[in-house]
Amino acid sequence: MKGKKKRIAAVCLILTGLLGLYGCGSPFSDSAASSAIREDGGAAQEGNAEAAREEAGSGALSGLSYKSSMELQYAQNFSVDYYEGGYTLLKIVDGTQLLVVPEGKEAPEGLGGDVIVLKRPVKNLYLVASAVMDMFDALGAVDTIRLSGQKQEGWYTESAREAMQRGDMLYAGKYNQPDYELIVSEDCPLAIENRMISHSPEVKEMLEDFGIPVITEYSGYEPHPLGRVEWIRFFGALLGKEREAEEAFAEQKVILEKVEADTETGKTVAFFFITSNGLVQVRQSSDYVPEMIRLAGGRYIFDGLGDPDSARSTLNMQVEEFYNGAKDADYLIYNSSIDGGLASMEELLDKCEVLKDFKAVQNGDVWCTTNDMYQQPMSIGFLIEDIHRMLTGEGEEGMTFLYRLKWEE
Repeated sequence: MKGKKKRIAAVCLILTGLLGLYGCGSPFSDSAASSAIREDGGAAQEGNAEAAREEAGSGALSGLSYKSSMELQYAQNFSVDYYEGGYTLLKIVDGTQLLVVPEGKEAPEGLGGDVIVLKRPVKNLYLVASAVMDMFDALGAVDTIRLSGQKQEGWYTESAREAMQRGDMLYAGKYNQPDYELIVSEDCPLAIENRMISHSPEVKEMLEDFGIPVITEYSGYEPHPLGRVEWIRFFGALLGKEREAEEAFAEQKVILEKVEADTETGKTVAFFFITSNGLVQVRQSSDYVPEMIRLAGGRYIFDGLGDPDSARSTLNMQVEEFYNGAKDADYLIYNSSIDGGLASMEELLDKCEVLKDFKAVQNGDVWCTTNDMYQQPMSIGFLIEDIHRMLTGEGEEGMTFLYRLKWEE
């Protein structure tokens, strides 16, 4: 431990210089950050789970005998391969490979430096990707996370808030300003980041210099809503909780099947957010949110918007362009999870006065998401159900993630 402290001290001197070069970082929340990264795009990720399975089946992992692969139903950005002896190989679309080693066993020789090795029992994780906490909660595995990228008040997952209140989970800094000394002192074996880490590559490099491997989750980049949910199977395989993962995933599938069995409404929906500089942020047509609207029986108002081969999921447009495209939408859904929520129709119009001419505003069909939507991927089925209830006029009672905006009395 003495050697570790010396190493930390040396690196901290380097960090002083780095902070001067890179600044203090963004102050916005993880959910807003997830949205911001999509604004600037990024190269589309190559590869797919099918290719990974073919590679695994050909005996690509040195020293182990291939057994089987997880049959994914919706997710496209990861794969899971099982090997004899209880070994599990997780692959992510960006090329990351993580070998989970059973308790009491060792990793085979000749793996190569590009394969991350994680030994069970898994504990002391550093979780920065906030959407993943909901999955760990559903798996009954919040206790495997020792270090958080969110402060206590930033969590909507109650078990995470309680763990931080007890001191079982510690705040270790957000993605671009981690507490390296704390992370190292807690013997952290793995950092789980979201795509925002691509804006701070020096942080990833520093963590890896300390011997802490980093993986990035891509659940938010799945084109199908249940592809996002299916990432619970990835983390279930990582923790050896496949049964719990299958049960949680199946619950959301049942909700979707129930909604899909209903009649399509033909109603159009615009899903948007007003940025601080007056632009309108909308979802690319190939994103999972427009797909949720379709599954709920509606139609996203912007058809063919954006590049389906891009890693982006949001686009910014001028108010005039949004007006021309969405003025006659039957319903508006404001993405209030980014800016903390809206309380009234007047508050919405304060952000963008031209919305008063929109058909949905005049008819009182404007809805908002709740603040916790992005931290609750394991409830996507409920959000689809909410949208379906909105489209069929069943009312607000029983909704989980949507509420109607009303005029002040």
